[in-house]
Amino acid sequence: MSNLPLLMIPGLNCTASLWSEQIDALGAGRTLVVADQTGHDSMAGLAASILADAPPRFALAGLSMGGYIAFEILRQAPHRVERLALLDTQARADTDETRQSRRQQIEIAWNGGFARIPDLQLPRLLSERGRADPALVALVRRMAEATGRDGFIRQQSAILGRPDSRPDLARIACPTLVLVGEQDAITPPDLAREMHQGIPGSRLVVVPGAGHLSTLEAPEPVSTALGQWLDA
Repeated sequence: MSNLPLLMIPGLNCTASLWSEQIDALGAGRTLVVADQTGHDSMAGLAASILADAPPRFALAGLSMGGYIAFEILRQAPHRVERLALLDTQARADTDETRQSRRQQIEIAWNGGFARIPDLQLPRLLSERGRADPALVALVRRMAEATGRDGFIRQQSAILGRPDSRPDLARIACPTLVLVGEQDAITPPDLAREMHQGIPGSRLVVVPGAGHLSTLEAPEPVSTALGQWLDA
């Protein structure tokens, strides 16, 4: 088994709890670092701050917003990333419709409605099966509460300003896993296939039945895929 340090970046309004099952499954004999993705309102600032605290070389896994940050880390320090896992994310910039939705959520949060944000997000974060699991829904709410209004607004602002990463895909030279939940409504499998086709030698895994938060909805198959990626 490889003991390469693993740097894990959560998604929007998520915390280290997003990776809790993978930490248990993959942590034996390995340094695991879960990045803080709340402290800056730009992708460049987030990537630089994460790199400042990261091991010299590492495997990098990002889910959703974490994938967006991973692309920026690759732009800033590709020599430090030995392996890359892109989970439930995309290389494209937002559509106009999505940008409008993000701005509306920023406005809601800023004007005292942050507690409403999980209700707005849950229908797309989890599959129908996931939304029927009270413990899973409660976890999503706790992660949002821990992120807080100001952290959420900074995250959304950073996402709004991110570039299109599709031109960078062909330059990714490290072993890469692209993983997506079959029922991901935010970054669906077609967007994962686009990244897989653009990254030379990458592996694509589509997780049956899982939604956007695949690490929580399908922890065992996701952990298995990550373990194979780390040890390949």
